Amino acid sequence: MSNSSSISHFLLLLPFAGTQQLQLLHFCLFLATYLAALLGNSLIITTITWHHHLHTPMYFFLLNLALLDLGIISTTVPKSIANSLRHSRDISYAGCAAQVFFFLFFISAEFSLLTIMAYDRYVAICRPLHYGTLLGSRACAHMAAAAWACAVLNALLHTAITFSLPLCQGNAVHQFFCEVPQILKLSCSTAYLREVWAILVSDCLASVCFVFIVVSYVQIFRAVLRMPSQQGRHKAFATCLPHLAVLSLFLSTASFAYLKPLSMSSPSLNLFVSVLYSVVPPAVNPLIYSLRNQELKAALSKLLPGCFQKQ
Repeated sequence: MSNSSSISHFLLLLPFAGTQQLQLLHFCLFLATYLAALLGNSLIITTITWHHHLHTPMYFFLLNLALLDLGIISTTVPKSIANSLRHSRDISYAGCAAQVFFFLFFISAEFSLLTIMAYDRYVAICRPLHYGTLLGSRACAHMAAAAWACAVLNALLHTAITFSLPLCQGNAVHQFFCEVPQILKLSCSTAYLREVWAILVSDCLASVCFVFIVVSYVQIFRAVLRMPSQQGRHKAFATCLPHLAVLSLFLSTASFAYLKPLSMSSPSLNLFVSVLYSVVPPAVNPLIYSLRNQELKAALSKLLPGCFQKQ
């Protein structure tokens, strides 16, 4: 038995740790996914920054989303890749705390930003005449800053509560990164209920955001279906449906990871769910937005001549 004050490091345990072939597969898949996310999000950031005609609210929020996606995947995946290379499972206590903080920060900010992006699409489609007034440059900057600031507070709260708990169930975290639900399993005190309540409060706030997003999309789809132009409907759906698909995947898997009962917990399931909400969205977001957005594709083709000519 040990307590949190005597723990100097954690062990990141994976269900296939004893199988060399699966470890190699894990290394290759994570490396390929990370490089794809790094390339895709960097291209979006560079393209939007470089082309002044893309300096609009929608692309401003998309640039912020790309930055957050880079943060999410860079917080967890490189450490896992490095451990695979070194055949190690260790992460320091301070490194684990930092990983929890930055992961929660980027995840919280991304969900807030996805909520703002839903509002952006609602105003653009349902109230186009007021778009410039409601989403001016100052308003966009304030909304983005609020998303990042709230994410800092949320991450600080959860990290402080989690790492103030007495830990006496060892130091083995059954995940490829330091995930709060897995660390809570190491607690030997009912004090872990403080973090459970904090998670429930955060989930309630996320539910409010989700309701806002659903209401926004109901209004958007109603307005789109009334459009006389089939081309206009197609363009609106092409913009909104990828956003809704990524949001649904992100929210459903993240909520399941943090709120599922212990009876449904297993190392393989935990790994699968965590990959779906922490690795897949940052990698597929650039692909979805670049392939479904003609204006962004045109701007990308100027940076990478020939890459989009066949599409």
